Amino acid sequence: MKVAFACDHGGFPLKSIILDAIRAAGHEAIDLGTDSPERVDYPDYALKLGNAIQSGQAERGVLVCGSGVGACVAVNKIQGIRAGICHDTYSAHQGVEHDDMNVLCLGARIIGPALAPELVRAFLGAQFWNREAYARRVEKIKAIEARGGK
Repeated sequence: MKVAFACDHGGFPLKSIILDAIRAAGHEAIDLGTDSPERVDYPDYALKLGNAIQSGQAERGVLVCGSGVGACVAVNKIQGIRAGICHDTYSAHQGVEHDDMNVLCLGARIIGPALAPELVRAFLGAQFWNREAYARRVEKIKAIEARGGK
């Protein structure tokens, strides 16, 4: 699977660890930056990652900022993106299995370098359970999105 990765300066300390975890899980990592700890704006990187998924360049993404919150809010504004902040392994796989989550958002100031790879493995190892109840709920999410939230 092709997995896009992006972070702001707050997420930069986990960048190499997460890229290594993506590759170690047997996936192709697409590095969308940032490339230094200098201050940048997380919405710019959320947009890069969301566009990579929207265009088909990547199937899933991992997006990291300081808390995970700002990046998650920003990337969820992009049509077709279903992102969640997950700081535990259950949420990281359950979000994919039940909600067809395609972006994992992490807070580098919340989790450490030991937990980050576990979360990435749980996220990337999960598949959507295309059962009636889950599929119906995801279709309802898509319908809300198509109506512009109305």
